[in-house]
Amino acid sequence: MENNIPYERILKRVEKPGRYAGGEFGQTIKNKDEIKARFAFCFPDTYEIGMSNLGMRILYGSLNEHKDIWCERVFAPWSDMDAQMRLHNIPLCALESGDPVRDFDIVAFTLQYEMCYTTVLYMLELAGLELLACDREENDPVIIGGGPCAYNAEPIADFFDIFSIGEGEEALVELTELYIKMKEDGSYTKSAFLRAAAKLDGFYVPSLYEIGYNDDNTIKSITPKYDDVPAKITKRIISDMDKSYFPDKFVMPYIETVHDRITLEVYRGCIRGCRFCQAGMIYRPVREKSPEVLSEQAKKLYDATGYDEISLISLSISDYSKLRPLCEQLLEWTDDNMVSLSLPSLRADSFSKELMEKISSVRTSGLTFAPEAGTQRLRDAINKNVTEEDLMNACTVAFEGGKSQVKLYFMLGQPTETYEDLAGIAELADKVVDKFFELKREHKGEGGFKRPPSVTVSVSTFIPKPFTPFQWEAQDELDVVYDKQKYLESKMNNKFVKFHHHDAKVSRVEAVLARGDRRLSRVLLESRKLGMCFDAWDEFFDYSKWLKCFEAAEIDPAFYANRRFGDNEILPWDMIDCGVTKEFMLKENKKAHENITTPNCSQNCSACGANKLGGERSWCKRDL
Repeated sequence: MENNIPYERILKRVEKPGRYAGGEFGQTIKNKDEIKARFAFCFPDTYEIGMSNLGMRILYGSLNEHKDIWCERVFAPWSDMDAQMRLHNIPLCALESGDPVRDFDIVAFTLQYEMCYTTVLYMLELAGLELLACDREENDPVIIGGGPCAYNAEPIADFFDIFSIGEGEEALVELTELYIKMKEDGSYTKSAFLRAAAKLDGFYVPSLYEIGYNDDNTIKSITPKYDDVPAKITKRIISDMDKSYFPDKFVMPYIETVHDRITLEVYRGCIRGCRFCQAGMIYRPVREKSPEVLSEQAKKLYDATGYDEISLISLSISDYSKLRPLCEQLLEWTDDNMVSLSLPSLRADSFSKELMEKISSVRTSGLTFAPEAGTQRLRDAINKNVTEEDLMNACTVAFEGGKSQVKLYFMLGQPTETYEDLAGIAELADKVVDKFFELKREHKGEGGFKRPPSVTVSVSTFIPKPFTPFQWEAQDELDVVYDKQKYLESKMNNKFVKFHHHDAKVSRVEAVLARGDRRLSRVLLESRKLGMCFDAWDEFFDYSKWLKCFEAAEIDPAFYANRRFGDNEILPWDMIDCGVTKEFMLKENKKAHENITTPNCSQNCSACGANKLGGERSWCKRDL
C-alpha cells in the first residue's frame, strides 16, 4: 500500500479535484503559531452544495474576524475520493491548511436536513474520530452541531458534545472564547468545558441530561443532571441585523457550485404562519435589514467577486416591508454594471407586475409558486393564506410578462386531507393552463404566447416537523401515500401539465429522524456499519438498508413517523425553547382541524411568544 503518495496524484484520480484542492481566492489563512483555537467548520455534503450555503459563509467570516481563532472549511468527500483516501490512509483534512480534522480544537457540523446524519458519521470516521462522544478521548476535538436540525438533536445526541441552538454568529465566537480562556487559565478538561458551555445562552449539552421512558416507549422525563444546568435552552438570535456580521467577500470556488452568485440576506424570520413549516416558527421573530445596509453589502460583494447576479433571500422575500426602496437602491448601480436581481421566494398573493419589471427572474424561462394544497379548505387548514384568485392573478402577470412555464409545489398527506383535496391539485393545474389560453386569445397570440404553456406540478410528502403546529400529527403510512400518488397521477390528463412526486420512502425516514429520540442513535450506528452516507442523494439512498438498521436496533419506525403524538406527551425536543410557545402551537393545531386561519404578523399579533426574544426592526415590536 502506498502511504506517501503525493496528494496531487490523488487529485488526478478523482472526478472533480477542485472539490479538494483548496487555495481559492478569498480564503482565510492564518499563522498557526499566532492563534489560540482552531475551528473546523464541516458541511456534511459535497463542496458544491456547501460552498453555496450562505450560513457557512457568514459563520466562516465571523469566526475568522477574531484574531485568536482560525476557522477552516471541511466538506464530505465523494465516493471516488473516499476510495482514494482509504486506499492511501489519508484522513479527512481541512481545505485551508490541509491538516487533519482530528488535530483541531473544535469540529462543528451544520445540520441542514435530517438525511445528512449518515454523512456526519461518515466524516467522523474518515477523520479518525470515535463516533460516540463517550468513546472519544480527553484530547480529541470538541464536536458541535448546529443548524435547523439541532432543534431536535436527540437522534444524533450521542455523537455530539454540544449543540448550538439558534443563530451562531455571536454564539460560536463566545463558545470558542470560553474554550481559549479555560485552556489559558489551566481549568480546561472536556467535562469542565461542557459544564461551563451549558451555562452559556443557546447551548445544549446532551450528556448533561437524563432521559426517562414510560412503558409505552414515550418519554417520561427530561432531567438535568446538575442544578446549575438549565432545564430549558432558549435559542440565540441576532437582535439588530444591520449591525450583525456579514461578509464583504466570498471564497471564490474553482469549480461551478449550485449557486454561483451573490446571496444577500434581506431579513430573518417569517410573518406567515404556515402550520407545516418549521423554518417559519424557529426563525421568528422577523428582523429586517435596512435597504441602505443591504445595498452597501451587495456593492462590496460585487466589487470583491464580480458575480453578475444578486439573489435576495429570505423565507418570503415579497413580505420585506421595504422591498420597493431596496430594489430602487440596488438598480441605481446594478443596471449600469449589468448585474441582475432575482427574488427566489415570491408568494402568489404578493406577485405583481412591478416586481416582474424589477427582477431578472421574470426574463428567464419560468416562475415557481407554492399553493401547497389543491382546495381552499385545505389551504385554510394549513394556514397558507393564499387563494385561487391570488394564484390566477400571479399567473396572469407572469404570462402577460412573457412567461410560458410555471412550476407549482404541493404537499401530499397533510392533516385533514381528503381525496377531494387531491383532485383539486389537478384541477388547479388545469385552471392555470386555461388561464394561459384565455390570455393568449385576448393578446392574439403575441409576445410570449407564441410558445405553448408548460405547468409542472411537483408534490412532496408531508413530514411532521418539531416546533410546528403539526408536530403532533402522524405521517401517512407508505401504502396510503402510494395510493394517493396513484390517484393524483390518474387525474393529471392535461398534456400541458407535467407531474412529479418525491420518493415517499425518503420522506418516511426523514420523519423518523425529525421526530426521533436518543434511541435512534442505535439506528445510525448500524447505518455506519453498512457504509451508508449521502442519503439526501437519490443514487445513495437505499430504503432496504434503513429497514435493516431499524431491525438491528430493534426500533419500530412507525412509532416515530406514523403515530399521532399526545397533546400532553413529553416531546423529545421539549428541553429546547425556540421562542414560539407550545400553547400557541396547540391552539394552531386545533384551528387547523376546524379550518380556521390565523392572520399574518403584519396584520395582527397572535401572541406566539417570539416577542420575548426582541430584535430591532421586528414585526413583534411594531405590533406590541
